[in-house]
Amino acid sequence: MSESGTGGSGRGRAPRQGRTSGGGPSGGSGGSRSGSQRDAQGRERNRGPKRNFTENAPSQRTRRADPARLVAFEVLRAVASEDAYANLVLPARIRHHGLDKRDAGFATELSYGALRGQGTYDAVLARCVDRPLDQLDPAILDALRIGAHQLLAMRVPAHAALDQTVGLARAVIGAGPSALINAVLRKVSAHTLDEWLELLLSDEQDETRVASVRYAHPEWIVRALRQSLVAHGRPVTEINDLLEADNAAPVVNLVALPGLGSLDEALEGGATAGELVEGSALSSGGDLGRLASVREGSTRVQDVGSQLVARAMAAVDLTLADPEKPAAQSAGQSGEKWLDLCAGPGGKAALLGALARQQGATLLANEPAPHRAKLVRQALAAVPHEVWHVRTGDGRDVGTEMAETFDRVLVDVPCSGLGALRRRPESRWRRTPKDLADLGPLQRELLKSALDAVRPGGVVAYVTCSPHPAETTAVVTDALRKRDDLELLDAGAALDKVSLTGHLEAGHELTAQLWPHVHRTDAMFLALIHKKP
Repeated sequence: MSESGTGGSGRGRAPRQGRTSGGGPSGGSGGSRSGSQRDAQGRERNRGPKRNFTENAPSQRTRRADPARLVAFEVLRAVASEDAYANLVLPARIRHHGLDKRDAGFATELSYGALRGQGTYDAVLARCVDRPLDQLDPAILDALRIGAHQLLAMRVPAHAALDQTVGLARAVIGAGPSALINAVLRKVSAHTLDEWLELLLSDEQDETRVASVRYAHPEWIVRALRQSLVAHGRPVTEINDLLEADNAAPVVNLVALPGLGSLDEALEGGATAGELVEGSALSSGGDLGRLASVREGSTRVQDVGSQLVARAMAAVDLTLADPEKPAAQSAGQSGEKWLDLCAGPGGKAALLGALARQQGATLLANEPAPHRAKLVRQALAAVPHEVWHVRTGDGRDVGTEMAETFDRVLVDVPCSGLGALRRRPESRWRRTPKDLADLGPLQRELLKSALDAVRPGGVVAYVTCSPHPAETTAVVTDALRKRDDLELLDAGAALDKVSLTGHLEAGHELTAQLWPHVHRTDAMFLALIHKKP
């Protein structure tokens, strides 16, 4: 859970302190009350001579919802009640409420931080509420999580976090629940996050449980990621670093489509050149839609891990894998045909389309869902139309309908998304171990279709945004076991070839795995499978 800058009403950078005198949520002075203790009606108040009204006096309480906190509350409600995705809901709510850049940043950190830290905050809240959390109204619980994140992980003064969160609850939930929220958050504010973790975990002996509470991951995911580290040749002692990296607010990654886009405007606006891959940049965020190249689609938001795996597939030298292939064709000058089998929503397809254009190849982007196929067309719009075509259909049918047609096939299969938890904060609380079992057959069928669709001498890039061996090495091993015309190429070397560092240390037994805590990318897996000529 990361700290954030602050902004907007009641969100100063002052250190935490006790109650301040006076009225507003920012602790402004309410004026001197020394001298006579008579009120406006002349009645004598039976209180000590130095008593000041506090911000929590009934007449002083905030009775409205601060717009930035209201956005965060609406995002959490949509995620919980509609199975919405925070990254899709948040921009729309920010626009709806007209937040400026500062308040939009606050709302973003509050939304994502409360979602990421949900497990930790719920453990704290369970100590402060007199009933099981699942017996609370879900809206009340979301408000409590928003308050807890401000109190425990953001540079928001405690009095402002309490006053503004209670005001939010009073405005959108009701006066009765706001009293409960006020009482619970006062208990939360009695300790820092480190103090709460000490109270919660001092007697806990189970390392998985400790990591689960401390780093806000379900226990099954902690175990799954430990297994994943070992499966890909990394020490299990890196688990805490990996979990902590999942909780860091990710930097926005940009890619300029090769030969089409430019990063000049982004770099002039404060972005920094990427250190891992050519044509990439890192941005602190803000309104990227202000950039002309982003509006045109020639510069796109895309994780560096996704950029690397797409470039690695496009750069494989097929003359080395297939000595009978002419060098000109390997360089892409003899009409290679490429396939993105699971193209939606189109990020990798756009990059592949630009690379295909440079290499004289063409790209077929396949997507089964019509609405996502529309997104793929939009993503590819910046690439000349003669380079690409979008097919709407089941990827499992392509291998039969277009057998041995393509030189290069990318199959980025649907997966658990365990490698993108930092970008999709709600995913960790939605996914279950059952998802791994349910997705396995589909992943194998799609890989089989890709292998049937690639021509002899061609290459298939099997990609997942998950490091779990059930979705990565196990799927690839099963495919290789069933056929004798396949072999693995060195995926780690392929990634090194297209990286600026030239030494990513991502390879293990010919497959490759990127990591948030090592490479600062999503945990993308890559296997390059060559069909023997």
